[in-house]
Amino acid sequence: MTTVLSDRDRLKQDDRPDETFYQEPRFVTHADDGFCDRLTALYDDVLAPGDRVLDAMSSWVSHLPATTFERVVGHGLNEAELAANDRFDEHVVRDLNAEQTLPFADGAFDAVCCALSVQYLQYPGPVFAEFARVLAPGGAVVVSFSNRMFPTKAIRAWRLASMDERADLVERYVTAGGLVVTDRITEHPEADPFFAVVGRKPAADDAE
Repeated sequence: MTTVLSDRDRLKQDDRPDETFYQEPRFVTHADDGFCDRLTALYDDVLAPGDRVLDAMSSWVSHLPATTFERVVGHGLNEAELAANDRFDEHVVRDLNAEQTLPFADGAFDAVCCALSVQYLQYPGPVFAEFARVLAPGGAVVVSFSNRMFPTKAIRAWRLASMDERADLVERYVTAGGLVVTDRITEHPEADPFFAVVGRKPAADDAE
């Protein structure tokens, strides 16, 4: 597997376990309404009715459209936030910086969403490989981000990068996981810039 980050790139100002930082719920959105509305529109374009969706590194709101999905599973670090998310059929608490695995079968999902959280991943290569594993062939990963962050918990490589360099970094994460980048979006709907990278797991016939 391609190594995306060096040990120095992975450094955080607050090196306590993430579960310590996230043990108290934060019932806020981490971007403005323009960003959130644009994200919902992107999900509406990429996701289809009946899809099985994993909302990775999520919280109490998922920004999903009103589409009826077969299954929506939440993943994150705060039990109270995940339990309050009314889009989830189920959820799981797991620290992906401590353990880069997910308790789901191969091909269990048609889409993996990761909103406003990618800046905290210290081992993105293995995590995105895990996203690829749980995706069905042809499935999509949608990673969105802005310029907001908890600076003490964001990795050094992210803190020091420009927004375009951050998008480059996310593309490298997607590729390192064995996925193919299919779209990169850069917009400014309101005060918060909207950036997103969309990737796909190769279809079974593409992999042959």
